[in-house]
Amino acid sequence: MSQFGSLEICAGAGGQALGLEMAGFDHVALVELEPAACSTLRLNRPRWNVIEGDLRHFDGRPYQGIDLVAGGVPCPPFSKAGKQLGADDERDLFPEAIRLVDECRPQAVMLENVRGLLDAVFDDYRNKVEKQLKKLGYVPGWRLLHASDFGVSQLRPRVVFVGIRKDLAAGFTWPEPLKTEPPTVGELLHDLMTVNGWRGADRWREQANTIAPTLVGGSKKHGGPDLGPTRAKRAWAALGVDGMGLWDEAPPRDFVGMPRLTPRMTARIQGFPDAWQFFGRKTAAYRQIGNAFPPPVAAAVARQIFAALSVKRIYRVA
Repeated sequence: MSQFGSLEICAGAGGQALGLEMAGFDHVALVELEPAACSTLRLNRPRWNVIEGDLRHFDGRPYQGIDLVAGGVPCPPFSKAGKQLGADDERDLFPEAIRLVDECRPQAVMLENVRGLLDAVFDDYRNKVEKQLKKLGYVPGWRLLHASDFGVSQLRPRVVFVGIRKDLAAGFTWPEPLKTEPPTVGELLHDLMTVNGWRGADRWREQANTIAPTLVGGSKKHGGPDLGPTRAKRAWAALGVDGMGLWDEAPPRDFVGMPRLTPRMTARIQGFPDAWQFFGRKTAAYRQIGNAFPPPVAAAVARQIFAALSVKRIYRVA
């Protein structure tokens, strides 16, 4: 068992939770509203304590003293794809996250969201969050991280908020980008494209010679899975991928044209290991995948938090 425990909120399909696990944290509880995502978490980690329900009704007091509170609060209030209503959006759960921090008083906090949260329109919002965390005894900070800097084959900028308790803050530093480039989409997915013997896979690999555009999870209000708005679909087409939807299987042997991705292919692009399974059919699975925080990015930040907490632990032992 790890020396540090975590409470995960808005856990989704487990992208951040998996990254925290890779960094050495043990999950004491994971809170998630969507039934399909909860089933995914239970499918992959039967021992995890998955609590299915609304975060607004979750009481953090029984978890007082937990080492880390982490999660990916909903992004629509800050997304450029939406109306950017921020605090006026009913889906804004930053206040609930801060409430839990107050109830749990962890050593550290880690929350991720979309790039739009750093827009000038949200300066006051971020300042308010910072003031609340400072009042609770934390040193807060925001950082825009690019998934491709941490081995993920995707253009995926995400904003990460980290708050470290004052007495531990000096030991925390943000992760540095890897010195190696991530594989191209062609290199990453070639083996999956050849599962059914597709003869055009080698030629396709040469065309798919850059990393992927940002995957999007889509909204429950709209139809089935596709790879995003028109601009994103054009970017996928340049890689030789039909972004109008997903397939259940890789292209057949004699397929001619642009293939579509399968959910497993999108999961690999998102940085999930192939062993990680997703509950539900294609649309439900892809929504979980597209909305996830890439595990390698979560792991990179979580390792830095783990190191900061370990300094105090080593000092106490000594």
